[in-house]
Amino acid sequence: MQLSWSEAPSVVAVPDVPLEEPVLVFTIALAVFLVGPLVVRRLGQPGIVGVVLLGAILGPGGTGLVAHSDAIVLLGEVGLIYLLFTVGLELDLRQFSEDPSSAALFGLVSFGLPFVVGTIAVIGLLGLDPLAGLLLAAVFASHTLLAYPIVNQYDITGNRAVTAVFGGILFTDTLALFVLALVRSAAETGLTAGVVVGKIVSLAVLLGGVWFVVPPVARRFFRNFSEESYFEFLFVAAVFFGAASLATLLDVAPILGAFVAGLALNRLIPQGGTLLSRIEFAGNAFFVPFFLLHVGMLVDATVVFRGRRTLEVAAVIVGVMVALKWLAAWLVTRVKGYTADERGVMFGLSIGQAAAALAITLIGYDVGLFDAAILNAVVLMLLVTAVASPWVTKRAGQRLALAEDVEPGDGAPTDPRILLPISHTADRQRQLLELALLFKGDERERPIHTLTVVRPDRSGDPDRAVDEAYDDLEELTAAGSEAEVPVTSEIRVDHNPASGIVRGALEVQADLLLLGWDAQRSLGQRLFGSVIDQVLERTTDPVMVARLGHPVNTTGRLFVVLPDGIDHHEGFFESVALLKRLADRLGAPLIVLAVGGSAHQYERLFALVEPELDAEFRELHSWEALHSTLEDEATADDLVSVISSRPGSVGWHDQLRELPYRLAALPPGSFLLLHPREDDPEYDRQFLRFK
Repeated sequence: MQLSWSEAPSVVAVPDVPLEEPVLVFTIALAVFLVGPLVVRRLGQPGIVGVVLLGAILGPGGTGLVAHSDAIVLLGEVGLIYLLFTVGLELDLRQFSEDPSSAALFGLVSFGLPFVVGTIAVIGLLGLDPLAGLLLAAVFASHTLLAYPIVNQYDITGNRAVTAVFGGILFTDTLALFVLALVRSAAETGLTAGVVVGKIVSLAVLLGGVWFVVPPVARRFFRNFSEESYFEFLFVAAVFFGAASLATLLDVAPILGAFVAGLALNRLIPQGGTLLSRIEFAGNAFFVPFFLLHVGMLVDATVVFRGRRTLEVAAVIVGVMVALKWLAAWLVTRVKGYTADERGVMFGLSIGQAAAALAITLIGYDVGLFDAAILNAVVLMLLVTAVASPWVTKRAGQRLALAEDVEPGDGAPTDPRILLPISHTADRQRQLLELALLFKGDERERPIHTLTVVRPDRSGDPDRAVDEAYDDLEELTAAGSEAEVPVTSEIRVDHNPASGIVRGALEVQADLLLLGWDAQRSLGQRLFGSVIDQVLERTTDPVMVARLGHPVNTTGRLFVVLPDGIDHHEGFFESVALLKRLADRLGAPLIVLAVGGSAHQYERLFALVEPELDAEFRELHSWEALHSTLEDEATADDLVSVISSRPGSVGWHDQLRELPYRLAALPPGSFLLLHPREDDPEYDRQFLRFK
């Protein structure tokens, strides 16, 4: 039996609208994640706006092309938890710890004024019930640092007012999320004294459980599984989803648990490392966009045109927020004695709204406290602040940068060229790469150069040795790509490895040589061993010799040992800049031990070098006092660094010859010996903050 053309089945099935077929929906979602941000960024708006707008267009409130399915809701909730985790993870706790009083003052005033006055305003002007009014005020009382790239561009991130804003976000976001947890429970059971006390107890249990349990467990995990890259990511994901689950069991919003987990892991996942890059990549490419798509599909664009309600709500919350955020900045300026330009930067930074505001609004909508008009109004608020916050910050920030008396030196390399010689027989190569990544600048344009020198007289089969070396270097190249840092690799065949390393440094114009050391003595060696000693003799570039007994991201404190007279060395300030950058990236407290020198003098010299960091300075009168101090105080999570000149140079002491072996016997098992640049005093002046 044959079918006629009219009876034949259709080759191409026409899908029904709205689309629910998983593959088609997923494909459209990925296209939205790609196209949305690219389009709106050309219009000067943050990428999140594009995904939300396209979600609104494609969702039930727009064209109705794509169904708001259970899968999108699930992934949206996962993305929301992921988003709040990254907010906690990326908060600058060091900025807060440097001036906690200013951060607390700004955070409490910047949240308290908009929250208290805003609650009264939205209840009176919009006719909301008290719980909805409290939650809506919490939405715009928080802030997101949308304009951070601008203050970073003008190099005013170390300004006292900017630091206060950065630290203050810890208070604004935490308080906003606590209000969310309180109001959410009150909406379900009523607002009573028992509800308030219960929420405070639940919050204390959540904070205590996560804050005191997660860091030691994470340190132990990273120490034992640092080479298993994807296990690190899975561990982190398990931690923050576990914290979110704990919050759910305590009847607290799960996003608060994820936020607290981000704070707990903050200092164990340093900026610039491969793990943070993986976390950001997975979030920015997949999880967070699904949350934004979910929010967009909840938006009903027709609500804007059916009446004035959405526009009225948007006008009230934007007007109240802007007025009260300006008043908060003015009050803090009066109390702390800031300038008008500093006030303008504080105001511009604090009116930015994105992640926290959107997260709180969505939960308020889900529990029935907010209607579609409020949800749409908050989206409009995001659009307004996405334009206003960068504009205000840029105007005030430019004036503030021009008025600064202290500026970074001209031409100081913020993205150094690093040469990383790798021995095929050495272990912990990946840890050396992670250490190198911490010295890279934010722009990360210059590559890290990895180099292996194969000795034909000892390799047996040179061709096989070269192939094995390439395999090792390819793994490091892949790890660098994950951290979005270019890594170039080279194999050299040379009878003298030191010569190959030094020639490689000259060819790539390296600013820093980073070598690993296994702490093993060899026959006839003078300091580290024949290869490292020869490198030190043949190059004047800075050479850092590292022995890493633990993953660098688990570092608790960074000790810096300064031999007497090292401050007169021509490469001293460059060395200080490198170690301060390391402490900054690790978020580790800096303890400076001056052996035979003046602690006050070194404190003054350290203050001349970026970045600004609080540090503890101590005077030690002998090398034995140094060893006793480190033996008594150094723990397994500390990292000891020494600015050590080359033998015979300024600041050299014979005790430095045995120091590496004394350090290797300490509990940390991890130390850095930084040998400063030689014979170029003019180069060192670049690192001074005073012109």
